[in-house]
Amino acid sequence: MADTILRGADVVLTMDDDRSRLTGVDVHIAGGVIVGIGSDLDVAGAQIINVAGRVITPGLVNTHHHLYQTLTRAVPGGQDALLFGWLQTLYPIWSHFGPEEMFISAQVGLAELALSGCTMTSDHLYLYPNGSRLDDTIAAAGEVGMRFHPTRGAMSIGVSDGGLPPDALVEREAAILDDCIRVIDAFHDPSEGAMTRVGVAPCSPFSVSRDLMRDAAILARDKGVMLHTHLAENDEDIAYSLEKFGCRPGQYAEDLGWTGDDVWHAHCVKLDGQEIDLFAKSRTGVAHCPCSNCRLGSGIAPVRQMRDAGVKVGLGVDGSASNDIGNLMGEARQTMLLQRVQNGADAMSAEEALFIATRGGAEVLGRHDCGQIAVGKRADIAVWDVTGIESAGSWDPAALVLAGPSKVNDLFIEGRQIVADGRVTTIDLGAVIARQNKLANRLAERI
Repeated sequence: MADTILRGADVVLTMDDDRSRLTGVDVHIAGGVIVGIGSDLDVAGAQIINVAGRVITPGLVNTHHHLYQTLTRAVPGGQDALLFGWLQTLYPIWSHFGPEEMFISAQVGLAELALSGCTMTSDHLYLYPNGSRLDDTIAAAGEVGMRFHPTRGAMSIGVSDGGLPPDALVEREAAILDDCIRVIDAFHDPSEGAMTRVGVAPCSPFSVSRDLMRDAAILARDKGVMLHTHLAENDEDIAYSLEKFGCRPGQYAEDLGWTGDDVWHAHCVKLDGQEIDLFAKSRTGVAHCPCSNCRLGSGIAPVRQMRDAGVKVGLGVDGSASNDIGNLMGEARQTMLLQRVQNGADAMSAEEALFIATRGGAEVLGRHDCGQIAVGKRADIAVWDVTGIESAGSWDPAALVLAGPSKVNDLFIEGRQIVADGRVTTIDLGAVIARQNKLANRLAERI
């Protein structure tokens, strides 16, 4: 791959340790890495891309998603339900999925993320109907070119055993652990600059047993991979934990080995002060999903309190069946607004929200090689055009979270251009969308 120089950016928001803001500089990319930042860089044979009138940021990082759900946006019956009722509406539909549905929905979701400036995403896939495998989404990410952290999720307690999911969607726990080992051995890359890292992710405390939670943590640490699940998402979640386990979710997680620098939990809307302190001391991460939390009426997560205590926080779009939109810049804006609603107009700046969306997410996923525009970091770079209507009249074009744009102009992942002039370059997105719509219509006809 030839060297690339991004020439003459108006502003570079580095998100480095000093949160430096650079003006009128070039960024030199080589071998998937940022190798130089400065003025009038000259490298023989380099491809020159003019980024005048642009703002450069690190690529955004999505720490929680269910990519398969892009096939079930805005489903009637699930649009106005709380979490448990919403799940009970969607589970029967998802039971009709197969490998093609998983693959196509992942491609659509990944392309949508890329267009919002995302260069790295996790995915929580916890159901495998009709021969589906984690391999399906990994293949989709490879074609799109996304830096991918898929997690092998699972459900093992069905309705007949007091759980929420239909019995047809749960798996035997021994088979779950065996497949975790298979996908880790086949796909996980622990090296710096890795494009694929696999995690272990039982769906939630109300869909798997205590034994599986404990065994999954033991397996993940034996394999050197990260752990992920849903936790403390809403009041129903807290009530379930108190009734079934006799403790709050944070205590349940700690008892089973689900705290630490190698763990991140999705949502955490209802964490109390003791749980926040536990997560801070143990370096446990949180994937904050503000739009989904609003859509399901779950509440406003205490992000300000988490950040002030030292908890690692990143952003997640969550599944497109509970958010309907997969735009990470939108999540950053919503994060800022909700914290201001809850804590006052000075509770969170636009820059802090963008930090959470970039470096914050990278830290949650254990990717200290990403999340910054700095020499030696991976070349995951978002380029935003601030000459358009969204930024017209803005006194601070770098305040992207306030005035936009929310769609990226160019996107580089490991130095490869994935989006150019606002269009995905790696797949035929029109054809993929057409196939997605046919699959969605077929599912609706079945139901």
